[in-house]
Amino acid sequence: MTDRKFYKRTITVEFLSESPIPDMGLGKLVEEGISGDYSMNVTSYKTDELDGKQAADALLDHASDPSFFQLTKEGKDVNE
Repeated sequence: MTDRKFYKRTITVEFLSESPIPDMGLGKLVEEGISGDYSMNVTSYKTDELDGKQAADALLDHASDPSFFQLTKEGKDVNE
């Protein structure tokens, strides 16, 4: 496995509105929270350090690919 470290940042954001909030992208939600019709509050921040295997698994969970970080599915460097 690679010796490199990777980081996962999780931010929890709450939105309040007077009507149901439709499905929309995060960018649009934040825009509405900053200057639109929603109230927005960041309630928590969390950073996790990941090893190569955890990073590869997280990329797959994101519908991405471990090669995004030059990793194999096992968390090894592609060039190993």
